[in-house]
Amino acid sequence: MKLELRGITKRFGALTANDHIDLTIEPGQIHCLLGENGAGKSTLMNVLYGLYQADEGEILLDDVVQHFAGPGDAMAAGIGMVHQHFMLIPVFTVAENVMLGHEQTRFGGRLDLAAARRMVIEISDRFGFDVDPDAVVEELPVGVQQRVEIIKALSRDAKVLVFDEPTAVLTPQETDELMATMRQLRDGGASIVFITHKLREVREVADRITVIRLGKVVGEASPTATNEELASLMVGRAVELTVAKGAPNLGEEALTVTGLTVTDDVGTVLVDDVTFSVRGGEVLAIAGVQGNGQTELTEALVGLQPRVQGSIRLNGRELVGRSVKDILDDGVGFVPEDRSVDGLVKEFSIAENLMLDRSDGAPFVKAGTVQRGVLQSFASDKIAEFDIRTQGPDQPVGRLSGGNQQKVVLARELSRDLSLFVAAQPTRGVDVGSIEFIHKRIIATRDAGVPVVVISTELDEATALADRIMVMYRGRIVGIVPGDTPRDRLGLMMAGMTEEGATA
Repeated sequence: MKLELRGITKRFGALTANDHIDLTIEPGQIHCLLGENGAGKSTLMNVLYGLYQADEGEILLDDVVQHFAGPGDAMAAGIGMVHQHFMLIPVFTVAENVMLGHEQTRFGGRLDLAAARRMVIEISDRFGFDVDPDAVVEELPVGVQQRVEIIKALSRDAKVLVFDEPTAVLTPQETDELMATMRQLRDGGASIVFITHKLREVREVADRITVIRLGKVVGEASPTATNEELASLMVGRAVELTVAKGAPNLGEEALTVTGLTVTDDVGTVLVDDVTFSVRGGEVLAIAGVQGNGQTELTEALVGLQPRVQGSIRLNGRELVGRSVKDILDDGVGFVPEDRSVDGLVKEFSIAENLMLDRSDGAPFVKAGTVQRGVLQSFASDKIAEFDIRTQGPDQPVGRLSGGNQQKVVLARELSRDLSLFVAAQPTRGVDVGSIEFIHKRIIATRDAGVPVVVISTELDEATALADRIMVMYRGRIVGIVPGDTPRDRLGLMMAGMTEEGATA
């Protein structure tokens, strides 16, 4: 089925998320829609799927104009979407999820679950998915859950399949399996739209590449294009993609974590007896698929987790049991994984955000009064130093792009004497150009002798920055390996395989 988007425009108030976008997806083709977070890719696909209504433009399937009032209309027309965050009911079986919203009945209105089971088996056998129709979804690995999403779309006779950032929660091996599935679907005549911002994946699987920047199509590229050429199209300028770093100048052990266990409010163990250390002048990257205890471990390091057992010592001082403020005052810099929730107050100005964790004394507060001149001068210096693109220090931080918001967080945290720097997902939702800048600052912090802990679900980022990599799986450490460990070995560890070949 041929899909064509003509002049699609979608506005949200004063923001134009999609600006007269033209796009053609041919049958039997994997067409990659490449662009940074916030470029307008997902908005465009939500228009296609009927979740949003375009303000201008039209959608055509096999040259026939379509009018989708909702996802049901899009599905009925042969469009399926595999979302980044799976649309599955965890406590339902695979067959129950596949038939949900598309129920077949027999014998006086009873659900025909047997028909759903047969469909799962037939599609699974056709594509080699090896999915049990009676398995409960929440008990399946993430990669298998994604196959369930694909089966669900194919069961509704989808001829156009949209994959929206599909590799965000997958191990490298699961990503390779997904790529193989996409090729199979393409070879079977399906039209594939692959939305991503990961250059390596684009070059590996795409037949055609369309680049979107700031809501507009800025060009097309061949799969033979280099990473640098693709990044330049995405950002609008030349970008240095490799992280330049020399060998670490290691100091003494600075951070020592021993027997750390974190539980939630009902006693579920989220971090399970974790022990590791970090030396001055070293980057330890914590890798793993999202949801394996990295977030809780990070929060424990800075005092944000209330139920912690074990020890966290920084330069000999115990951190467990101390307040977040005390820990930050001891020289711990912290970049949280969600800047919007934990890193910034969007209604405050850039200048006010830069003093958030230093608002009780010098140099910004004297006798209970904010020293506006000192703060403005400091903010102006940091805006220049960290290349924050803004109208000035008084601009509300919520009006900045994601990359510039992240630079404000970094500027605040790196602008004091540090004894430890903890950066969780430091480049999430950040453009390629800002990633380049942030990586350079992290390495500069390491080279200044500070111990650095980076938590990242982006394996390329972890390997680029790390001197050592600690892999977590289900709250435990699978292993701690050198930063140049091959991707395939790290991928096996992320799936729970220990260095000795056993399952964690």
